Amino acid sequence: MRTFLFAGAMAVLVSSTSIRAHEIGTSRVSAVFRADQPYKIEIVTDAVALLEKLEATNGRPLPADTSPAVVQALLIGFDQQFRRRVAVMFDGVEVSPRISYSVVPPVDSTSATVATIRLTGEIPASARNFTWKYAWTFASYALSVRTTASENPSIQWLEGGDGSKPIILAAAPKPISRLLTAWRYLALGYTHILPNGLDHILFVLGIFLLSGRARSVLLQVSAFTVAHSITLGLSTYGVVTVSPRIVEPMIAISIAYVALENVFLSELKSWRVALVFAFGLLHGLGFAGALRELGLRRSEFLTALVTFNLGVEAGQLSVIAAAFVVVGWHCADRIWYRSRIVVPASALIALTAIYWTVQRLLL
Repeated sequence: MRTFLFAGAMAVLVSSTSIRAHEIGTSRVSAVFRADQPYKIEIVTDAVALLEKLEATNGRPLPADTSPAVVQALLIGFDQQFRRRVAVMFDGVEVSPRISYSVVPPVDSTSATVATIRLTGEIPASARNFTWKYAWTFASYALSVRTTASENPSIQWLEGGDGSKPIILAAAPKPISRLLTAWRYLALGYTHILPNGLDHILFVLGIFLLSGRARSVLLQVSAFTVAHSITLGLSTYGVVTVSPRIVEPMIAISIAYVALENVFLSELKSWRVALVFAFGLLHGLGFAGALRELGLRRSEFLTALVTFNLGVEAGQLSVIAAAFVVVGWHCADRIWYRSRIVVPASALIALTAIYWTVQRLLL
């Protein structure tokens, strides 16, 4: 029975979100509202990734030429389609903004081509609140809003496709306590694993599967935690910067490698911990994408960094605890555990990760 439960859970995991893991902070949105002035909303995102989604909705592949000029022209041509998944609302009534598209080349060979999309229009007379929706990203992103009442932005974290809570235009944002900031980023870190971090979930399950014993799993998880904490901190503070175009495929490769190792090795090797540490450095760069360039006040930065990391760790431990309850606690010492659980589950993880690797390299 436990075997079927675990197999079912694995099937649900790898089939969710069209076998696509979360993106890592490639979009951000900022809005400015001033009395007697047009509103200004700016979306900054990966231009090629956005174009790919637009093309896919028409059943077409990404064009071979993705130079900035070509991408910009194509985005302009997709204007009506782009508007279908964007909503600007005042007092619950949707308005039609003017939209301009600008695409600039990467700053270096590892960076993405960036699209800046500006939405402008008149604020309706007597409008009291603003709500927003943007469904051209699968990732968590921050909506930063400045109003006449205060220069300090109000920030909402949204999942792609979710609508924002109403933002009162004439009221200053309420001061955010350190405790509230800590809770917000603790929750964000946790949800970055459960339920949104399918790639990180599969990596943690890969760690768990080779040896279901608590000591060996915790040793690997500890190495992974220390490693991703290092690069999460360095990347968030701008000391280390690596393009998502490099990090995302490498994360997928790390998942595939650990899973394939589970298939071909029957016991934990001493060098496995060092390997998990190295892969943890990669995953830390992935986590950092959720915290960079979000308009955080400097006074909130350390609190957000620490609590986000704690949330990530809590999410990882939840995955391991669930795996122990379903199969590890009662089945890890059974003679059939490797043939019925470890090998099939690891093979499924490996195939999913290989698919992600190809998908991300082609973006």
